[in-house]
Amino acid sequence: MEDRNKIDRYLEAQKQVEEIKGFYIHLIVYIIVNAFIVYGILSSVGFDQLNFWTFSTAIFWGIGLFFHGYHVFGKNLLFGKKWEEKKIKELMDKDKSEFWE
Repeated sequence: MEDRNKIDRYLEAQKQVEEIKGFYIHLIVYIIVNAFIVYGILSSVGFDQLNFWTFSTAIFWGIGLFFHGYHVFGKNLLFGKKWEEKKIKELMDKDKSEFWE
């Protein structure tokens, strides 16, 4: 029974890692694509003709990216209480494993 519980926890952690990795890939693509878009717009029209619609792709895609991050990280998007507890446990486990090796 305990082995099955470990397998379930491992699979859940693996799924969470894949979701986090997917979010960071999404973030990198967002930054790269929007950098090219902004560069293209600025090189063709210049600063004097910028308006809301100039950055609409970045704004609306950014909203989608925010919700993707919210889905992956939940309410603890930035260093929430659960993150603190998880990090403390992780560091304690690491310390314990290094101590006994």
